[in-house]
Amino acid sequence: MKRTLFAKNFILLILGQASSLFGNFILKLALSMYILEITGSAAIFAGILSAATVPTILLSPFGGILADRANRKTIMVVLDAATGTAVLCATLLLSQSNAVAVIGALLVILSVLGAFETPTVQACIPQMLTGDDIVRGNAAVNQVASIAYLVAPALGGILYAAVGLKPVLYASTACFLATAFLECMIRLDPPHSESHAGVLSTIKQDFSESIRFLRKEQPDILNMLLLTALSRFFVMGITIVGLPYLVRTVLGLDAACYGVTESLLAVAAIGGSIAAGLLTGKQKYCKLSLVLEALGGSILIAGIAFVLPIPVMAKYAINTAAFCGMQAAISIFSIFAVSRIQQKTPNHLLGKVMAYTAAITLCAQPAGQLLYGFLFDRFRYAVSLVLIPTGVVVGSIGLLEAASARKADKKPA
Repeated sequence: MKRTLFAKNFILLILGQASSLFGNFILKLALSMYILEITGSAAIFAGILSAATVPTILLSPFGGILADRANRKTIMVVLDAATGTAVLCATLLLSQSNAVAVIGALLVILSVLGAFETPTVQACIPQMLTGDDIVRGNAAVNQVASIAYLVAPALGGILYAAVGLKPVLYASTACFLATAFLECMIRLDPPHSESHAGVLSTIKQDFSESIRFLRKEQPDILNMLLLTALSRFFVMGITIVGLPYLVRTVLGLDAACYGVTESLLAVAAIGGSIAAGLLTGKQKYCKLSLVLEALGGSILIAGIAFVLPIPVMAKYAINTAAFCGMQAAISIFSIFAVSRIQQKTPNHLLGKVMAYTAAITLCAQPAGQLLYGFLFDRFRYAVSLVLIPTGVVVGSIGLLEAASARKADKKPA
């Protein structure tokens, strides 16, 4: 069967991802608003969210093993149905007296399920598509995620304000169950790998095989994986922690200005995904160093704005443009990097390698947020001393990657 971007399987996957992401975004928004209302503490919800990421980090490698050993379609259907059921049960059990416990338990359960679903979905894309369509497919998934992030919180906020928490949770349940229904119609070949050894022996064998593949057979995949995590470390730290701090605290602007910037960032992410799709077939992977250099340049521009003797709104406009450039650049880099990893990984290792990608990225993001939280507090009256060195470091990583790519190209095959 000819595998194209608009094949039935991939369209069903995209529709399922749109429904799942929409349900997930409105769920997280409603839960955060509810916890804030009943506790008055953002730290409580932040603590719950941080604790809920631990199962994903620890269990993702096992999710990758399952994705390579079992039917990926069946895994997705079961996990999305289980997610919808978990949200429904939490909705029925929820009351103001047990809200923190129920919501905490729900988020941990969703984190466990996500550890198995993320590598499975990412492993499905190269099984459905081939060649440059893998890049276009990842770009399409990224666009769907960005659009959902742009639209779902606003609609979820309106729905929550109008009808309260439980109707939002019922809507989220419906989204996850709809995703499971759509995935039931996907047709994927079952895995060819079989093992007659015990569970522990199989896990040990799969870990050893995947690590050997990354370290010895395809070290450039490991390099790309680490570059992806490193770029996320800097961008997520600066964007999630730095952007609200710069707009609200340093520049002294109101929440409306911050909301405008956040919306523009979502648009920039969509634009970056579209650009990645258009560049497919024209952009060599070694040119990804240019994207890293552009990323570093955007951070530099944001820092220089705080040095220039210009009005506050001019600094705000320059930073908004610079952060949009960062968002577009990281979208392009992530799409091409993940696509390269998928293209160079054999099908029987895809789940495990994509699980490593998810786990390392998840570890890098909170580490970046902690570091930049400390740095922005320490240099609150001289934030350029945080942004400019970061821009130089990221740009230098791009230059080093370009040199490494040129050196690799000169080596005989």
